[in-house]
Amino acid sequence: MRALAVCLALWLCLPATATASSSPETLEALAKDFWAWRARTQPFSGDDIPRIERPADWLPDWSPASIAEQGRALEGFERRWKQMDANGWPVAQQVDYRLIGSAQARVRWELEILQRWRHNPYFYVDQTLGSVFEPLLPPPPFDTARSRVIVGRLKVIPQTLAHARVNLDQPQAPFARLAIAALADVRVRLGTVQRELRPLLDPASASELPDVMEKAVAALEAYREWLKQGLPQMPEQTAVGREAYVFFLRQVALVPFTPEELLAMGRQEWDRAVSFEAYEQQRNQGLPQLSIFPDQKAQMEREEHDELAVRRFLEEKGILSVPSWVKHYRNLPLPPYLEPMSFLGVTADHTSPTRLEENGVSYIRQPSPNLGYFGLSTARDPRPILVHEGVPGHYFQLVLSWAHEDAIRRHFYDSGPNEGLGFYGEEMMLQAGYFDDSPRTREIIYNFMRLRALRVEVDVKLALGEFSIEQAAEYLKTAVPMDAQTAHEEAAAFAAGPGQAITYQIGKLQILEFLAAARRSKGSDFRLRDFHDFLWKNGNVPISLQRWEYLGLADAVKRLDRE
Repeated sequence: MRALAVCLALWLCLPATATASSSPETLEALAKDFWAWRARTQPFSGDDIPRIERPADWLPDWSPASIAEQGRALEGFERRWKQMDANGWPVAQQVDYRLIGSAQARVRWELEILQRWRHNPYFYVDQTLGSVFEPLLPPPPFDTARSRVIVGRLKVIPQTLAHARVNLDQPQAPFARLAIAALADVRVRLGTVQRELRPLLDPASASELPDVMEKAVAALEAYREWLKQGLPQMPEQTAVGREAYVFFLRQVALVPFTPEELLAMGRQEWDRAVSFEAYEQQRNQGLPQLSIFPDQKAQMEREEHDELAVRRFLEEKGILSVPSWVKHYRNLPLPPYLEPMSFLGVTADHTSPTRLEENGVSYIRQPSPNLGYFGLSTARDPRPILVHEGVPGHYFQLVLSWAHEDAIRRHFYDSGPNEGLGFYGEEMMLQAGYFDDSPRTREIIYNFMRLRALRVEVDVKLALGEFSIEQAAEYLKTAVPMDAQTAHEEAAAFAAGPGQAITYQIGKLQILEFLAAARRSKGSDFRLRDFHDFLWKNGNVPISLQRWEYLGLADAVKRLDRE
């Protein structure tokens, strides 16, 4: 706790003397340098929102020296930022200034407060296998450049795991068990990856792959055994504590609520979701349940039809503009080289700032009643996940944001507005009548609402130490309800990344408050399409800042500054 206090003092007390050259142009120069640095240092995670483009020759480096250098570089960026005086700038530029402050606070959170590199053995599963997983996500072909990236990242796995043994001087047992479980059959999994991937790579990479893969597998197995040996001495505690959690809310996420307020908001939404689901189920008594698609082909054809239909619906109803240049979001069969690594994150490719001409992709498994929570919902109707992950959800929103004329907003990310917007889109489409043709699909939407409300309580209580991972998983399994595997995966991810699970529900509630304020403020001039076009284009920006820029209402920002 003393280290946390020192860290917070450092962040809050950096020199704040404004320079005469302070201007939006100096901020843009700082942002350009910061984003280039972040592309080389940002850690991998299972979250699909913060996936970024890396330099072509980039390789992971989690050596103690590299971590120390990250800390020194961050102090330099923070010093440059704090020496600017943005008070006289236009509001849009003041928003950009705060975005850079948030992005820097996120690095401080990662490096000095959360310290996954020091406490979380699963972190190094993400930095090794996760670094290979991401370049596998776009569909083939695997050209020479892409093949070299994959083989190059496999090559450094032994080195990264050697650094892990040095860095993990305070490993936590729950995360060690997760890493051990993830690596239990790593030889079999990566053997399948090698067999299926090798024919697709360029000849030089294909010839190199077996030897590189064997060394990576051996290092991963040795890391697993090292964790097993040390497990009895590791503490069970994973909670970051209230002080750290509040730092995340205020400085990183720019969420103007206390943990106690979050719990009350989540509980109220849980009650609403359960009630609405009960109404819907009562209304639908006697109606047939949704059938499962007979095969992937039928599911993909239905999703393609639905994606076009939702675009027409948004335009015809005046809900949201759909530019013709935006490509499409498609389902494809989960490739056999990707399936063994699917535990590492969402098996979807939302494209990237330099690949806007490509379709977004979500990979699906064979339809089956044995699929997990979300996979089973799409095997019955693609639309609930389509509107969250595809159009008008993450793929569509990210593409619009990546095309933003403001470079700072193209690069900034925060799951609060992103996931809040995805969840908001689900109920927006429900209330707009998009699911009127399928009563049982409306039940899925309400069940999704139950899950997102429960995530708030799980996130806060895990962070404050009121839930263990096992208690959180059991709570999700019984209260949503959902399958045990998905429940445990969610609980573990939320424990490792405090503040992510609240984003769906709290982000959505902030958007609803923003919408109500916009309608009240603009009166007869309010246009839902105009509001949504601004919201989606700036979908990476925290809602407290969007509200300030769009309406001139700075109350949420003032609360952040005050508290």
